Amino acid sequence: MPSGLPMLMAFTDRTVDDRPVQRNRLPAHAYFVGSAVFHYLGPAFAVLLFARVDVLGVAWLRIAAAGIVFALWRRPWRVWRRLDGGTRRLVAGWGAVLAVMNSAFYLAIDRIPLGTVAAVEFLPVVVLAALGARTPRNGAAVGLAVAGVWLLSDVRLVAEPWGFLFAAANAVLFALYIVLGHRVARNEAVTGIDGLALAMLVAAVVAAPIGFLDAAPAFVDPVALAAGIGVGITSSVIPYVCDQLAMARLPRATYALLVSLLPATATMIGIIVLAQLPTAVEMAGVVLVAGGVALHRERREAAVAA
Repeated sequence: MPSGLPMLMAFTDRTVDDRPVQRNRLPAHAYFVGSAVFHYLGPAFAVLLFARVDVLGVAWLRIAAAGIVFALWRRPWRVWRRLDGGTRRLVAGWGAVLAVMNSAFYLAIDRIPLGTVAAVEFLPVVVLAALGARTPRNGAAVGLAVAGVWLLSDVRLVAEPWGFLFAAANAVLFALYIVLGHRVARNEAVTGIDGLALAMLVAAVVAAPIGFLDAAPAFVDPVALAAGIGVGITSSVIPYVCDQLAMARLPRATYALLVSLLPATATMIGIIVLAQLPTAVEMAGVVLVAGGVALHRERREAAVAA
């Protein structure tokens, strides 16, 4: 998946334990840096893999690899057996959205720079927060984010209309992913990791008709198969574990502020790994989106400030 997990965790209503983990001496910010880097380093490696495996095939390999790792780790079928019908439908819907969202994300990064896709992805998140807490501050945040995406769209719509449309579809699905993930996180019958593990397995099944045949060449290419598994681990498993460790030790407001750096992180990784040099206008758009993410506040944060 794209950078959904840090934002999903930052925008749930669950209380996060801000107390430091006594047995872990590594600074909390180090975990966030690890999460921020791997969330986009994995997709950057995926772009390099597109030369050997079709785009949708790489997307399926990522989902399936992460699903297998989480399944072996969490054994989520034990949780599935005790869920009621409504919760099962919720988790299945979350997994279906995850499958389509990842496919749209990979189709987008195949056509336009990684930093641009990441910036567009954050617009619905800021809008959701603004709808939850209608304050002047959130209004300004939406204004910045919209202006940034407008600059990016003005640059990319003419040159790569399909790439930008896939990025927009990914952004809308990302917002739906957050809403469904929020509901799963608030469901007492399933914990966050187990819910994600179940959703990943569902996503692998849902995405199979879309990407399995395209992934087939990797099964006879050990290098491509290993790379696909690596993309799944670096894109989904490592960042999620880092998110958990960071959220356990960082105050909620601090974590939400740090998340605003992710569009810039994606841009830098695009430059270093993929040689995707942004124009001055694109860089301004990414900065505006990052500013909007940093400025916005959730409903709970706005209430505390008031």
